Formats: sequence, C-alpha cells, structure tokens
Amino acid sequence: MPIEAVLIKPVVDVLLALFRQAEDLTLKRDAEAAVREAIRELLQANPNENRTAARIAIARAAGILSEDVVLAEAMLEKHRAASARTRGKGATGRRRAAMAAAGVRPAGKGRTEPPGAARKAPAGSGVRRGGPGPSGAG
Repeated sequence: MPIEAVLIKPVVDVLLALFRQAEDLTLKRDAEAAVREAIRELLQANPNENRTAARIAIARAAGILSEDVVLAEAMLEKHRAASARTRGKGATGRRRAAMAAAGVRPAGKGRTEPPGAARKAPAGSGVRRGGPGPSGAG
C-alpha cells in the first residue's frame, strides 16, 4: 500500500498545480475583461466613476499591469478633473439657475435671475393680493 501512495502523490500535486494555474488564467481573463469594460464605461457620455474605479482595482488586484490599466486610470483621472472643472454648469456651458439665483453672476452678463423667471411687482404698484375684493368693504 505505501508504494501506491507514493505514486499517487505526484499525480495529485500535478493536478492541483494545473487547477491553480487554470484559476489564475480565469482570474486574469476576468480582470482584462473588467479593464475593457472600464474603458468602455469611460467613453460614455456620463460614466459611473465608482464602477470604473472598482473595475480598475480588480485588474490591479489580479496583477495586471498592462498599458490598458494605465490608460483606464489616466482616462478616469482626466474625467474627474473635467467634471470638477465644469461642476455647476449645464450642458450648454451656462451656469445653473440655482447658482444664478444665489447672486453668482456669469462672466460678462448683467442679469442675475435665470431666464424666464417672473419678476416681482414693485411695492406700491396698486396690486393687492389677498384680503377682500372690490365688492367687500373693508
């Protein structure tokens, strides 16, 4: 019996090594797919930064240090910088109405209220709101 155990151990070791190698290949393949998805996400109009950062972290944890990982990290960094630069602006480059209502003036503009905002009637204009109408004596 001990002779059979001696012959089986190398076979089991080889099988375990092959299994471990297959797991590593699967992990690397999944990590490379995550990097491709991260780059694809960053090319969209409104990418999800957290999801992209997580996918890049998966690739780094798997030990992938390819140019794709570096490219994805650079793209994410540039996107975060661009979103910080344009924070508070609409798609057309104009400041948002909330900022304009707070008194922040856009460069070169004279108005502080958003376009289309109703103006308040000046005090003493003769228009009363509430209270008894013309038929009621008060």
